[in-house]
Amino acid sequence: MECRHCASALERPGDYCLVCRSANADTAVLDCGRERATVSCLLEETVVAERTITTEPEEEGRWATTELRNYAGRVADEVRRKRPEEVYAAGDREVLSSVRADLHYPFYRVRDDDPIEAVRERRGEPALEVVEASVAEKLGGSHSTLIGGRDGRTVLETVADHPHVKKIVPGPIDAGGSGSRTGVRAKATRADGTGNVRLLIRDGSSVQENRVVTTAGDRKLGEHVRADLNDALAEAGLRE
Repeated sequence: MECRHCASALERPGDYCLVCRSANADTAVLDCGRERATVSCLLEETVVAERTITTEPEEEGRWATTELRNYAGRVADEVRRKRPEEVYAAGDREVLSSVRADLHYPFYRVRDDDPIEAVRERRGEPALEVVEASVAEKLGGSHSTLIGGRDGRTVLETVADHPHVKKIVPGPIDAGGSGSRTGVRAKATRADGTGNVRLLIRDGSSVQENRVVTTAGDRKLGEHVRADLNDALAEAGLRE
């Protein structure tokens, strides 16, 4: 493939041109499974490059950590070759978290069933800002009472780890609910008109309602974040 600006030869389709310093793709779309990831690059609506990266996961221990890091690094390297304006991603959360940590681009989640089409549909919509603050900063150093002990704290940390969550404001505890033997469970529900989400945490007969402040500016985008948070809680074994 040649550079669309200066016609210099590119090593791979969609690569950033080092001759005229011009991009040949504006968006990267990642579809990451635990064993296989596809990096597709778009120029406006057109797919101009696609590359598949594979790995053989290790089951546990130090080698598993190294394997995941190397796999995520190869995905991130493919994105860096393109120097896109934005990166959209779907798939395995553990892989995406490792890739995101290795990249310094705006990074947005899209639905898993057809990531490229999801990106096309979002053209013209405002992209959600990524919050780079730590989990501790998003929790605001609050000393408010939290239900569920360590598991309750894990719920808040899982939610705070989402890139489109700005802050979590713990709310009051209602001890008048129905009892449960399933341990701590949580659910993100009801995005409001400004895109913020309500987070319910249950522990036995106690229920705590927490306010999650997101970077979504309206209900529609807030619902995207809400669904993503519930997926994360389900993967952590904490979804109600």
